[in-house]
Amino acid sequence: MSRPFKIEIAESEEELKKRLQTARVGNQKEKLQMLWWLKSGQVKEQQEIGKRLGRDTSTVTRWLQKYRSGGLSSLLEIKKAPGARRKISDHAIASLKEELQTQKGFSSYGAIVEWLKKEHGQDIEYGTVYAWVRYRLGAKPKVPRPQSYKQNLELISEFKKNLV
Repeated sequence: MSRPFKIEIAESEEELKKRLQTARVGNQKEKLQMLWWLKSGQVKEQQEIGKRLGRDTSTVTRWLQKYRSGGLSSLLEIKKAPGARRKISDHAIASLKEELQTQKGFSSYGAIVEWLKKEHGQDIEYGTVYAWVRYRLGAKPKVPRPQSYKQNLELISEFKKNLV
C-alpha cells in the first residue's frame, strides 16, 4: 500500500493559470499545468498526472520534491551548462585588438596565428583565430598594397598634388 498523496500549493489557482498562459518554455508549462491541476482538484494521484502529461511518475515525483523544497522558483528554474573555457586569454585578445588597430596590421590570418604563438605562447587553430578576428572583433588583416621599388617618389608626390 502506498502512502497518501499530499502537497500544499502556496500559489492561488488564478495565479497559476495566469503564469501557465504566459509561460513560453514547454517544460515550464508542463510543471505549471501539473500544479494547476493539483490546486484546482482535477487530479488526485501522481499516476494520473503522469498519464495526462505523458511523463513517468518518477519525473512527476522529482518535480514535486523540487516544489516542496524550493517553491515555484526552484521548480521553474532553467539550468544552463557553463560551457567550455575560452581558448584565447583576455590579455591576448586585448593585445590582438591593439595590433589590428595599427597601420602595420597582419598579412593573413595565419600570420595572426604565428603572432599569438610567438607573443603570448598560445597555440590556437586557424579557424578559431579567423572566427575571433572576423566576427567577434569585426576586423580583417590589413596589408598595404604592394608598391614597386622602382617608383620615383618625386613623380608620385607631384602626381598627388596635381590630382586635387
